[in-house]
Order: sequence, then C-alpha cells, then structure tokens
Amino acid sequence: MANAKIIQEKQEAVAVVASKLTSSPSTVVADYRGLNVAQVTELRKQLREAGIDFQVLKNSIVRRATEGTELTELNEILTGPTAVAFSGTDAVAPAKILNDFAKKNDALKLKGGVVEGKVVSMEQIKALAELPSREGLLSMLLSVLQAPVRNFALAVKAVGEKQEAGA
Repeated sequence: MANAKIIQEKQEAVAVVASKLTSSPSTVVADYRGLNVAQVTELRKQLREAGIDFQVLKNSIVRRATEGTELTELNEILTGPTAVAFSGTDAVAPAKILNDFAKKNDALKLKGGVVEGKVVSMEQIKALAELPSREGLLSMLLSVLQAPVRNFALAVKAVGEKQEAGA
C-alpha cells in the first residue's frame, strides 16, 4: 500500500499544478527531448528573466490537475516527456520565448497549451508567438491615430501656402 505521506505530497503537487493552469494567462506545453543541459539551462534563464515558471512535470500529475476543469482537452497532448511554462502576467511571453528557442533548437517541440482558460493547439501557440509585443502594438495604434491629424495639418499648411503664393 502506498505511503500516506507520498499520497499527500502528490495531491499537493496536483493542486499546485491545477492552480497554475487555471490562474495563468497562458501556459505552453513542450517536448524537450534532445536538448542538452546547456540548452535547457539557457532556456530556463530566458524564461526566468521574463517571470515565467518552467517545470518538467509528470503527465499523470497534469492529467489529474485537469480533472474537474474545462482543460481536459489538454490530456491529448500529454505524451512523452513534458515541460510546462506557466506565465504569471504576460500571455504572449512564454509562447514567444519557447517558439523563438524552438526555431534555433530543433529538439524543442511545442505541443500546445492554455491561453486565457482555453486549450489551444501548437499552431495557435505559434500564431500567438508571432504577434508583435504590447509596445509594438501600442506604437502601431498611435501611428494610426496620428495619421488623420497629420494629414489634416499638412492640408491646412498647403492651403495656407497656396493662399500666400496667390496674394
């Protein structure tokens, strides 16, 4: 019979993973097979600097954590070695960092994940990673908002110059 202490530790681990899955704005699941120690260390460093929690988890713990939630579809991608990146605040950061790292290191394979409480596929994670950063989107919005004002100012200036030339 299993030791009660071990069972309690596993139940606590499941509760922690379930809490992270439901509270994180984004979670990315990846297969890290084939990465050497230096590569994993570099990946962990990049993720840690962005405030992302990166853990290698047993599939059974993640499966149990999804029980009773709307994330049971996640169980389909839980095969083989699984590493999970939980974001604390930024929904795009884990996808962006892992996708960029996977482009440079063929051994890292994105499997899918959870974004804003919905299970998403690998393709959707990659699409999320290709989005510009928040600052980039804000600068695009600012330039779009400035364009009409700039055009109006140029038109007024041109009319003024035309009237001065005519006088």
